[in-house]
Amino acid sequence: MDLVIRGARVVDGSGGPSYRADVGLDGGRIVSVVREGGGSRPSGARTLDADGLALSPGFIDMHAHSDLALLRDPEHVAKAAQGVTLEVLGQDGLSYAPADDRTLGEIRRTIAGWNGGGPGDASVGFDWRTVGEYLDRLDGAFGGRGIAVNAAYLVPQGSVRMLAVGWDDRGASPHELDRMRQLVAEGLEQGAVGMSSGLTYTPGMYADDAELTELCRVVARYGAYYCPHHRSYGAGALQAYAEMVDLSRTAGCALHLAHATMNFPENEGRASQLLALLDRALADGADISLDTYPYTPGATTLAAMLPSWANEGGPDAALARLADPATAGKIRHDLEVTGSDGCHGVPIDWDTIEISGVTTPELGPYVGRSVAASARAAGEEPWTVALRLLTRDRLAPTILQHVGHEENVRRIMRHPVHTGGSDGILHGSKPHPRAYGTFPRYLGHYVRELGVLGLEECVAHLTSRPAARLRLADRGLVREGYRADLVLFDPDTVAAGSTFDAPRTPPTGIPYVLVGGAFVMADGRRTDTLAGRAVRRGADGTAA
Repeated sequence: MDLVIRGARVVDGSGGPSYRADVGLDGGRIVSVVREGGGSRPSGARTLDADGLALSPGFIDMHAHSDLALLRDPEHVAKAAQGVTLEVLGQDGLSYAPADDRTLGEIRRTIAGWNGGGPGDASVGFDWRTVGEYLDRLDGAFGGRGIAVNAAYLVPQGSVRMLAVGWDDRGASPHELDRMRQLVAEGLEQGAVGMSSGLTYTPGMYADDAELTELCRVVARYGAYYCPHHRSYGAGALQAYAEMVDLSRTAGCALHLAHATMNFPENEGRASQLLALLDRALADGADISLDTYPYTPGATTLAAMLPSWANEGGPDAALARLADPATAGKIRHDLEVTGSDGCHGVPIDWDTIEISGVTTPELGPYVGRSVAASARAAGEEPWTVALRLLTRDRLAPTILQHVGHEENVRRIMRHPVHTGGSDGILHGSKPHPRAYGTFPRYLGHYVRELGVLGLEECVAHLTSRPAARLRLADRGLVREGYRADLVLFDPDTVAAGSTFDAPRTPPTGIPYVLVGGAFVMADGRRTDTLAGRAVRRGADGTAA
């Protein structure tokens, strides 16, 4: 054997009681699990004394925004240090494949606030156009060595619509719908594990339910799943969840609800209503799961708050509208009085909108302050500040939106179909701490400190349950024959180091992380190992 981990407290991902065992690894897989007192102890070329550390499967980040970070940063400490061994990319209906020369430039501008990669960013060579080529690019990163952790990909429905329809707010023609079906099918055949949508982001939000249902029928045919950021997390949130449940059931495809929160004042204390809706559907045979992050604020771009009509036509059209005083006044009215669809139907409270990142250096002083606070300091109206940021930074500013409710967060994470997802934006000077802290925060704050979940149950939420959604036949459990994607952590000390003031602080209590049996973290430090690869959906619907 290559390695034997001795005396670990095995939290095996099943949700069952933990136990002491020696675990042997060879060829990137688990080949031996010998419980204490259960027989001869295995031996190997190397031995690691776990000294009572907990050994679990590697954590699976079901909602990641590392689409470019994995190609740009070989260390990728943000996720490796948390014990994440697999990330699911292509989220919220917007990512970089499939694309053509036109749409790739539009996508790069649209989500520069999420990932960087804007027109002036040469840190990543955008030398792919298809989903398969993007996955090949992950495998071939850094001179063919690979990436820090494994990655799966969702076909982004907004990017697909950009290719087939453009940025127009209208229904797709029969020919355009056929083209979208073809693009989704090609992405799934090339290895994507499902399809995502961002139904408060343009142009994906311009699709009606009939169009989405047709695309989800393709998803169902391939045994994949649909992952929507649905149409509202504020006013109308419950109706938006119900819409996605009904749509997926009509299409016959599995449903995974992205960052399933209940935010804004309208939804305080209403998590139980969401869970009742899901329980009724589950009892009736629906295939549903969800992910959440263990924090109350959300994170997105400032431009995402705009009404959808203001973004129609793409980034240049949106900037032209903002430059016209009369049109900008209408945008402001939708934001501050009506409640724009980009802000989930709720009139915006500028005190809750904190600027987390900009790409224009002279705008740096706005970072870390709410729009309202900056406006008060300058004796200006909040809209004046917001308009300045949007126009001078060409729609790129990212924000934290402080609109969540702690009791809703706790209720939802207890649900049996819950999984963990960081929704972590790694770009920007002051990102959300969830990018660096989601998984240790679950284990430290919500397990050890608050007891919201038991340790074994929480680990199942972060490992075997997401593995089942992804149809990973050999990940998510500590079992003989399974891949050796593993985490060793100290249940007594594990904690998120990241805070809102210092969001890139690494966690504590996670000394060892292995991907394919190779240490990517050892003694709490990142090694130079690049053991991650693209995880592709196979012809039988399973992923490997």
